[in-house]
Amino acid sequence: MIKPNDYIKEQEAVCRANDYVSPLLYEEYGVKKGLRDENGNGVLAGLTNISKIISSRIENGKKISCDGELWYRGYRVEDLIGSFGENELGYEKIAYLLLTGKMPDDDNLARFKNLIGECRTLPANFTRDVIMKAPSKDIMNSMTRSILTLASYDDNASDTSVANSLCQCIQLIGEFPLLAVYAYHAYNYSENMDSMIIHRPDPALSTAENFLMMLRPDKKYTPIEAKVLDTVLILHMEHGGGNNSTFTTRVITSSGSDTYSTMAAAMSSLKGPKHGGANIKVMEMMEDIRKHVSDYSDKDEVGAYLTKIINREAFDKKGLVYGMGHAVYSLSDPRERVLKNYVEKLAVEKGRENDLLLYKNVEELAPELIAKYRHIYKGVSPNVDFYSGFVYDMLGIPKELYTAMFAIARIVGWSAHRLEELICTDKIIRPTYMSVMEEKTADDAN
Repeated sequence: MIKPNDYIKEQEAVCRANDYVSPLLYEEYGVKKGLRDENGNGVLAGLTNISKIISSRIENGKKISCDGELWYRGYRVEDLIGSFGENELGYEKIAYLLLTGKMPDDDNLARFKNLIGECRTLPANFTRDVIMKAPSKDIMNSMTRSILTLASYDDNASDTSVANSLCQCIQLIGEFPLLAVYAYHAYNYSENMDSMIIHRPDPALSTAENFLMMLRPDKKYTPIEAKVLDTVLILHMEHGGGNNSTFTTRVITSSGSDTYSTMAAAMSSLKGPKHGGANIKVMEMMEDIRKHVSDYSDKDEVGAYLTKIINREAFDKKGLVYGMGHAVYSLSDPRERVLKNYVEKLAVEKGRENDLLLYKNVEELAPELIAKYRHIYKGVSPNVDFYSGFVYDMLGIPKELYTAMFAIARIVGWSAHRLEELICTDKIIRPTYMSVMEEKTADDAN
């Protein structure tokens, strides 16, 4: 594998010079960079029945920010999660709802759970020959390789009919926890010189329970641990058709590609630090704050260090308080509001109340300090990533699996959008790029 050298650096300079497009041209031609307008609103690219995000309302002809809302198939996500019993786990129920658009009755839910349980298996010797063959610290890369390889075991891999795609999606929903956990154990064994642990999944357990059981050497977990993880997975399942990985799913599906290639592309999008890796940056920032703040209850001390972070004097010196703010939500992220209640319960069980106090103080102080020093007044609130990494840490989930956890949840939303794209649209997604290239003649090359 070649690495950057003097020649490559010279060619980089050539690329930069010839690929540069003036920002003024984007303004002149009305190009929405990132497919977002100057106010951060996404360009309308499609219609969906799957979910809805609300972050503002129109009052007296003016756009007013409001507390964020997230709806799945016509239901507010808070209401769905709130409808479950104290120890009831709802991942599979909400997965059925998102895939089909209908809340399952008891019979359908039981059959769907059994089907997912049957799908929690991998082809013979797959773990040894694929996952363990080339272990990687990058679990997302390992999972993506496994997804593409699974196509080799499917006699109908290229069949893009709705029925067959639904089968493939359900199969992958069942397999994703195995791909993630086994990839981590293979890496942990080969790179960290630790023990190799491969527990077989239990078809009778839920997705959250199976994940915790397969991850831990003793297979043990508490009801509150399973409940919190189940809630996190539900909150990460779906977030509209415009987020990067879901839009990728739509684009690849529109080309007529198969389910495995589509999901591998979505995985590649999700692993980007601007999308699925945000909670890792939150954890790194909070660890840095712990090193420099002695009293977590002292708001003056916490605020002083946050000010240094915002002013690019501390942490990574980028001036960002990670976990604060969202591309869509201003006043509040509904997922964070729901998750926070469960975080508090888990923190008590784990004896992490002091850490929780630090999180709460950062949550309270950061918006005020960001408004003061960065002059951002539209409203900055914590997003779901602010607490999700803390949850994973309390559950003993290693950082290498954080983005993979997102994928285990979001595979459901990707699947729903793939099916909707197949059913509703038979047209390849092909936006336009205007050429601003300077025309030349052959003589100009000499």
